[in-house]
Amino acid sequence: MVTDVAQELASFLRSRRERLDPAQLGLPVRRQRRTPGLRREEVAELAGVSVDYVVRLEQARGLRPSADVVEALAGALRLDSDERAYFFGLARQRPRVEAKAATEAAPSLVQLVADLSPRPAMVMNHRFDLLAWNDEMVEVLLDFDTLPPSHRNAIWLCLLHPEIRELYVDRERVVREGVAHLRTAWAAHPDDRVLADLIAECATGDEEFARLWSTGDVRHNGRGHKVMRHPRAGEITLRFETLTPTQDPDQLLVVYRPADDASRAAMDLLT
Repeated sequence: MVTDVAQELASFLRSRRERLDPAQLGLPVRRQRRTPGLRREEVAELAGVSVDYVVRLEQARGLRPSADVVEALAGALRLDSDERAYFFGLARQRPRVEAKAATEAAPSLVQLVADLSPRPAMVMNHRFDLLAWNDEMVEVLLDFDTLPPSHRNAIWLCLLHPEIRELYVDRERVVREGVAHLRTAWAAHPDDRVLADLIAECATGDEEFARLWSTGDVRHNGRGHKVMRHPRAGEITLRFETLTPTQDPDQLLVVYRPADDASRAAMDLLT
C-alpha cells in the first residue's frame, strides 16, 4: 500500500498531538475539550509557529516544513528519537548534528570489536578518532596505546606518523580519499572546533594535505580496499567495510578482511 507522504505527515502530527496530556505539560486543563490531547493552538504556541501553519500541515496542504520548524514541532510534541527521525524523513529534512563527538566507544561496540577476531576491527567517531580496536588491528597497523590520545586519529596517522606513512602501497589514493572523507565530516559538523583544529594541524604540517584539501573533493564511501606493504608479513590487500550502528550514529565500525589467498596467509602469519 502506497501512502501519500503529505497525508502521512498530517496523520502523524495529529496522532502525536492527540496523545499528549495537557496537565503533564503544565497547560491549563479545561473541562470542555472536544478532542483528546493538545489543541492546535497549544502546539503552535509551544513550537513558536502560527496556528494556521499547524492547521495546513495537519490538512496535508502541500507544505514542506524547514528543518528548524520540524525541530520545533518535534520538541513541542515530545517526540522520542525514533519518532523524531521519522518526522524528519517525512519532511524530507535532515536533523542538525551536534558537534560533540563521542570520546569513548559504546560498550557493546567494544565487545563486538573483540568478538570480530581474527578480523581486524576498530571503532572511530566522525573525526576518525580511534575509540576501540582489537589485537589484530594492532598487528596490522600499530599499538595505538603507545600514542598520545590526540594522535589516535586515522587521518593524522596516515599523513604524519612516520611508519604508517610508508605502509600503504597506493598512499596517494588512500590520502586523497581520506581527505575527501574528512571534508565531508567537516561539512556535517561545521561547529566542531576539535575537528577544525585537526584540519588546521594537518594543513600546516603536510603540504600534500593542504593541496588535496584545496581541491574541494568530497567522499562518503564505507567500502573499499587498501594494499599494505607490511614490514613483517609482506604485501597484504585488505578489503574494508564501514558500518554505522543505528543506536550510535556518531560511531563507525570498520572491519578489514583479506582480499585474496596470499593476503589471508599473510594475515594468519601476523595474528
